Amino acid sequence: MQLTREYVAYMSKELMKRLTGEGLVQFDQPEYVNEVMLQVVLDELTVEDRINDEARRILEEHADQMKVFGATYEDAFKAIKKQIIRERRIVI
Repeated sequence: MQLTREYVAYMSKELMKRLTGEGLVQFDQPEYVNEVMLQVVLDELTVEDRINDEARRILEEHADQMKVFGATYEDAFKAIKKQIIRERRIVI
């Protein structure tokens, strides 16, 4: 994730302000909703990080096969990452 947690928290608060300011939504517990919203935004922003971690783990497990086939780490990483994204139908 390229954004800091503090900036994401700021964005979440601003989003809540706009939603409530325009009367689009009302909350009984705004602090709780803000925490949940922050967690959802953080989860979404870290999807690519988790995919990268999973691709690295898969590459470590199949390092011997990469040597046999002469695949470079970068090419294999890109291919595995694309496959994960395609299988899970994720938009990055």
